[in-house]
Amino acid sequence: MKHQAVEGFSKLSKEGKIEWVVNEYLNGDTSTIEILKQYWNDDADLQKLHDEFSENTVSNFYMPFGLAPNFLINNELYAIPMAVEESSVVAAASKAAKFWQTRGGFKTTILSTTKLGHVHFMYEGDFEKLNTAFENTIKAKLVEETNDITKNMRARNGGILNLELINKTADLANYYQIKGSFETVDSMGANFINSCLEQFAKTLKNEIDADDNFTQEEKDSLQIVMCILSNYTPDCIVRAEVSCPIEQLAEGEVTAEEFVEKFSRAVRIAEIEPYRATTHNKGIMNGVDSVVIATGNDFRAVEACAHTYAAKDGQYSSLTHCEVKDGIFRFWIDLPTALGTIGGLTALHPLVKLALGILGKPNSKELMGFAAVAGLAQNFAALRSLVTTGIQKGHMKMHLMNILNQLEATEEEKQFFVNYFKDKTVTHHTVIDEFCRLRGVTSVEEIKKN
Repeated sequence: MKHQAVEGFSKLSKEGKIEWVVNEYLNGDTSTIEILKQYWNDDADLQKLHDEFSENTVSNFYMPFGLAPNFLINNELYAIPMAVEESSVVAAASKAAKFWQTRGGFKTTILSTTKLGHVHFMYEGDFEKLNTAFENTIKAKLVEETNDITKNMRARNGGILNLELINKTADLANYYQIKGSFETVDSMGANFINSCLEQFAKTLKNEIDADDNFTQEEKDSLQIVMCILSNYTPDCIVRAEVSCPIEQLAEGEVTAEEFVEKFSRAVRIAEIEPYRATTHNKGIMNGVDSVVIATGNDFRAVEACAHTYAAKDGQYSSLTHCEVKDGIFRFWIDLPTALGTIGGLTALHPLVKLALGILGKPNSKELMGFAAVAGLAQNFAALRSLVTTGIQKGHMKMHLMNILNQLEATEEEKQFFVNYFKDKTVTHHTVIDEFCRLRGVTSVEEIKKN
């Protein structure tokens, strides 16, 4: 079937959009309408709120909202909200939290909170002339002409921290930047930073045009390319760490010394091998993203920043590190992340407000700490499994319910399988075979026919 372009789609009602997609892409199957509508909220006002979070909305997409309890962080106990669909993420974080609760818990430290943005522009004139004008007059003018924008932020002890002229002509002919450093306190700050940058561009252009030291050709050559914040924030960074005497790390039949050796080696491999580092860091972000999503922040920005930071030294590497010194094992993460507790969804989405309430209504620095702790806990749990029992044993047991739900197993059958796999390794093939045996059939297709 050849599909047709649609005009005025955004102006259609929600029902109209659904009718169009069903007829155009779902072969007129009206049963799909019920699937979309069953996820609508019965509260019309609440549904309208969710509809307006995005564009062309036709339904809500659910994700599990879970809690990882028993996190001792800076000597206070917390339950961390986590929104994630992947099996074992919340369980692994909870297990790590329980492990470290009796070994001093997690500690967090804010290393810095500076965020960045740039005015990207082209200029074909004399650099020294541009640099002199920037230092003597333009920089002060940039601050002055954004005073109305920064007024409220300055009242909260935020605002513009520094402005620099960056010469990038070695990388691209005639390319320059104004690099702005900002403190946005408890907001993520994207709109604030972008508003400042756009005003910087106007001021820069006006100041150059009014300066008789520049030739007309130089004035005409100045072209603003774009004004945009950077999601790479290497100076907005939080450290989360755990530590304890080596002897407290014995794991079943594995001695403490053997565990530390295996664990440290696993971290070291992730530090030097990008193939392993990618999966290693993905596991960290399972924990980080879960908290970021649950608290209404931008997980795509957090992901992009973390992975750029992991490659900052020229090779992609682990975000976590460990060391043993004077008989003490220490494991930590330095996570660059820009989060907010005001603005955006934080004051709109009911579950986001609830999540922040569970965390004690944290400020942005505290929320950075919670995200980093979740990532560190997730990584510790994964490495602990990898160097002892192996990752699949625990992961596949959590995945068991997904398999059984796909098979539409009854509650009694689910309980049977939980008991059945208590001392066995879960595999998809084994579950299918045992399920068919239990139902007295030879294949899953036979069940579907019935």
